[in-house]
Amino acid sequence: MAVRGLFRSSLQILTQRSLPFNDLHIKLAEQVSYTQVRGTRSYKRPLRHQPRPWHIKKKASSMELYVTPENKAFLREAAVAHYNNTPSPLRNEPWPRNEYTSETIRTGVIGVKIGVIPQWKKDGTKILCQLIQVVDNHVIRYNPPEKFETALGFNPHWKHKGIGSVVVGALSCTPFNYTRKYTGLFSEAGVPPKRILTKFWITPDAAVQPGTPLSVMHFRAGDYVDVSAKTVARGFQGVMKKWGYKGGPASHGSTKFHRKAGSVQVGKKEGFWKGKKMPGMMGENWRKTKAIKIWRVNTKLNLLYLGTGVPGPHHGYVRIYDSRCHKHRVGKLERGGNVPMPTFYADDIVGEIPEEIYDDQLYNFADPSVEFSAEQSK
Repeated sequence: MAVRGLFRSSLQILTQRSLPFNDLHIKLAEQVSYTQVRGTRSYKRPLRHQPRPWHIKKKASSMELYVTPENKAFLREAAVAHYNNTPSPLRNEPWPRNEYTSETIRTGVIGVKIGVIPQWKKDGTKILCQLIQVVDNHVIRYNPPEKFETALGFNPHWKHKGIGSVVVGALSCTPFNYTRKYTGLFSEAGVPPKRILTKFWITPDAAVQPGTPLSVMHFRAGDYVDVSAKTVARGFQGVMKKWGYKGGPASHGSTKFHRKAGSVQVGKKEGFWKGKKMPGMMGENWRKTKAIKIWRVNTKLNLLYLGTGVPGPHHGYVRIYDSRCHKHRVGKLERGGNVPMPTFYADDIVGEIPEEIYDDQLYNFADPSVEFSAEQSK
């Protein structure tokens, strides 16, 4: 209706031939309606496969067609020599370390999901464990609360107040396939470019200095963690597979209606509601599993033996961080021992680091299964 009224008024003004152009422009501007229209949004979110507008472009154009194998080898050697001589912020004075409390939020790590392996408890119960390998993790950047609250992408309606963030990267690689802006993100930490970056919320008492390496010793056997990752992509699926619909009858007059959804709307003008469960792409969504127990830690291969329920496909990236459940956060203090704050350092343990660390309930196959006394052995 507003468009029709504006069109009619413009025709009436145009019929007045003696009206100057400036007056015509002013009168047309006065007829424009600035009333808010329901159902519109000022910012249109990009698709999930597109990067956010505040993200830096990551991939650069390929140079496979312009560089010979000999030059590639030379560039690789030059890149390794460059990053070996890059000044590290760890040479500066170390940051102060604080004690762990029930309100502390530490950083997390990035792992690669490998597979499933069986384990046994001391009472003979068989359990399945997910193998997660923590490969080449480093802290890239720390943002204090005053800087994190002014960053792009920050939501002022988040319930957590007074927290900062830390950027963690995993899997170092050569800078040939990345843009100059992306490789510049790692100059502060003094590390090579990483294949994947993620951000964790932390409290100021758990601030980590950029360039600090992260390993499986960041956690302890027996702790509980939260794991988030993208689920397995299932492709385009129907309503029976995606939403669990019953479908149509299998016989008795059913023609091409066996796996359809049925009616999706009422009436002629209203249409179907937004959010109606329809066929579409299934999977590849961020999901989080809470309170997964760490049964075993392998410090030689940087492996975490977690309970089942880790989302995502094999060889996919997962985010691992301390469980936010209150009872598990308090349980860390009740179990005793020193929680690595803000993370594990080589000076925290006197002597050699054990290769295998087991939970108290998990059976170690290096231990004897049956012990006999001297009298029974006779």
